[in-house]
Amino acid sequence: MKFATRHLIAAGLLATLGLAVTAQTPPPATTQGPAAQGMQAHEGRGRMMDPAKREQFMQERMAKRMGMLKQKLQITPAQEGAWNNYVAALKPTMMQRPGRAEFEKMSTPERIDRMRAMRTARQAEADKRGDATKTFYTALTAEQKKTFDEIGSRMMQGKGGRHGGHHFGGHNRT
Repeated sequence: MKFATRHLIAAGLLATLGLAVTAQTPPPATTQGPAAQGMQAHEGRGRMMDPAKREQFMQERMAKRMGMLKQKLQITPAQEGAWNNYVAALKPTMMQRPGRAEFEKMSTPERIDRMRAMRTARQAEADKRGDATKTFYTALTAEQKKTFDEIGSRMMQGKGGRHGGHHFGGHNRT
C-alpha cells in the first residue's frame, strides 16, 4: 500500500509540475512585432526565397545603402552625373544558375565548363564595378575621397558587415 501511495504522490507531483510549466508558456503571438518581422526578413535571405522577392529585397537594400553613402559623401549637384553612373554600374545582375535537375543531367566536363563560364561572368561584373568605382572616385573632392576610403577600409577589415571584402553597395551591413 505504501508503494502505491508513493507512486500516486509522485504522479501527482509530476502532473502538477507539468501544469505549472504549461501555464508559464506564453501563447503564440497573433501579431508580429519588430523582432519577429526582422527574423522573417533574415530567413527570407536564404536560397528558398522567391527569386522575384529576393531581387526586390536586394534592390531595396542597395538603394538604402547608396542613399546612406550619398549622404555621407555629401554629393554635390555637379557630381550628380558621376554618382548616377556609379550607382548604375553597381546594380547587381541576376546571373542565371542552372537548376539542380539541369546540373545533374550534365556530364562532369559540361558542369566544369558551365561553372567556368559562370566564374568568368562574375569576374567581368566585378571588373565592371571596380572600373566604375575608380571613375567615380576621380570625381570626388579630397575630403570625399577620405570619407570614401574610410568606408572602404572598414569594409575590407570586416567592420562593415558580414562579408567584409565587398563594396559598399554589396552584401555588407552598415
